[in-house]
Amino acid sequence: MLLKTFGWSFVITALGLVAALFYGGWQAFGVVAILSILEISLSFDNAVVNAGILKKMNAFWQKIFLTVGVLIAVFGMRLVFPVVIVAITAKIGPIDAVNLSFNEPDRYQELVTDAHPAIAAFGGMFLLMIFLDFIFEERDIQWLRWIERPLAKLGKVDMLSVCIALVVLLISAMTFATNAHQHGGGHADKTETVLLAGVAGLITYLIVGGLSGFFENKLEEDEEREHEAEEEAKRTGKKVPAIALAGKAAFFMFLYLEVLDASFSFDGVIGAFAITNEIVLMALGLGIGAMYVRSLTVYLVRQGTLDDYVYLEHGAHYAIGALAVILLVTIQYEINEIITGLVGVVLIAWSFWSSVRRNKALEAAGGDDAGSKAEVPSGV
Repeated sequence: MLLKTFGWSFVITALGLVAALFYGGWQAFGVVAILSILEISLSFDNAVVNAGILKKMNAFWQKIFLTVGVLIAVFGMRLVFPVVIVAITAKIGPIDAVNLSFNEPDRYQELVTDAHPAIAAFGGMFLLMIFLDFIFEERDIQWLRWIERPLAKLGKVDMLSVCIALVVLLISAMTFATNAHQHGGGHADKTETVLLAGVAGLITYLIVGGLSGFFENKLEEDEEREHEAEEEAKRTGKKVPAIALAGKAAFFMFLYLEVLDASFSFDGVIGAFAITNEIVLMALGLGIGAMYVRSLTVYLVRQGTLDDYVYLEHGAHYAIGALAVILLVTIQYEINEIITGLVGVVLIAWSFWSSVRRNKALEAAGGDDAGSKAEVPSGV
């Protein structure tokens, strides 16, 4: 099972490291290895959230996520995205931007760094909306109940998450963007840039998330019929059909996953420049990391880990909220990537430990039904 799920990740790792060795020797080999570890540590919470969405999709779309999705993640976000950013920022053609990345890596890094406020605002707002919509939703199982219960009640107010996100964006633009750091130690007013990019991130979330939610809800009537078919299959002894998202709903879920991955990769791409400004090594290292994140996502789905450790999804969403805040703060202040990665790891580890305690309490109480699960204290 482990080899089947992570097999391609192992193959890509070997090929990537060999390619780095031939490209730049042992130093390049070490840089790619470090970048791979950086990407995995920064994106573990991404895998947990992805798994929560992917488990709703059938085997076909899970395979698409691992094939087409990987191409988008590796070549789109880790290779093409920095080039596009440079092309837009410097107002040059894509081919010129590629030439710049190979022939003038320092200038290339400078242009990407100058574009960071816009990148951070877009990604920060997209991730913040994911966190807010999660925390304002009424749910049976709660982790940090003293926070989640009152917020779930507040969540009944229409468009509350959008209003809060816009307020956060305005505060960020007025607080951080007016003195955003520029390459070389200078400052510039990036207020307009941050506002436009942040609104674009919010609109992207509303469109992609709204469409996927619309088609998912549209399937509810079909699910009722499938439920009846399940009951009939159980009575007749036939195989029980699986209920999984397909068609348009699955397509928009897939699109949502790709935009989500893009938002998560912003910090990894920007952080990679602290290690190297060579686009080939960056693509190799971050690409290897992206493969492991996807394999881990599928592993979590197939093992039913999120069902066994019910607070993991909560921890991942809190990590998303923390990452959103960190991205917005980095509009002006530099934050070490190690801190960014550790925040996510600590929150997910805490949620895993809480899940283990909950499972032990359930086992001791002898309660396995869903109702008792909802009532067992998290111990937090």
